[in-house]
Amino acid sequence: MGTLMLVYRANFTLGVPFVNGQLRRRAVPYNLTMLRRICVFCGSSPGNNGVYREVAQTVGRLLCQRGLELVYGGGNVGLMGALADGCLQAGGRVIGVIPEALEKKELAHTGLTELRVVGSMHERKALMADLSDAFIALPGGYGTWDEFCEILTWSQLGIQRKASALLNVNGYYDPLLAMADRAVSEGFLRDVHRALLLSDDDPARLLDRLSGYTAPFVDKWVVDKWVDPAQR
Repeated sequence: MGTLMLVYRANFTLGVPFVNGQLRRRAVPYNLTMLRRICVFCGSSPGNNGVYREVAQTVGRLLCQRGLELVYGGGNVGLMGALADGCLQAGGRVIGVIPEALEKKELAHTGLTELRVVGSMHERKALMADLSDAFIALPGGYGTWDEFCEILTWSQLGIQRKASALLNVNGYYDPLLAMADRAVSEGFLRDVHRALLLSDDDPARLLDRLSGYTAPFVDKWVVDKWVDPAQR
């Protein structure tokens, strides 16, 4: 007998953080101090270096070993599939969130603990955020960057206070980290917000940092006028 997978189909619109210009107050507790679920964003392609797939499987196993549930994009291909399989094979729990359009293309993983089927990519991101207590991005492309950067922006705006981290496998995210540093030096990002972007090249160490993370409190994030960096 195969593994029983619970499938949920959304028959509602999960809203985005703002509704009619106002910050939406979520029914789900949005800032938890104890990690229970980690959301991992990653590529639907395996990449050209086998180390990416190996690390994705390692992350899945580590989450299980630490008693953490995995939340991810619900796919069965590329790093997404490797990540989910690594967690499931170790005995862990995995919740996938996938838009109906992708499920119909038979890209959904059929062996998950739960599969949440939603109506759009926007609903997918919102539900993954609601389900999760911290976020990790493994190597990936536009979709991975979009998902991760939106979550990071929510932290900057104070919408949520959950940790967001890059697993910098094989130096893959070195250019993005350098871009963040450049944004600080050019006056487009404050140091306190640059510090919201965690990174490490070791999966276990990165999970340790997520567990010990305390979000900074910033009561104002917009700089009204130009200020000489030396005087900030």
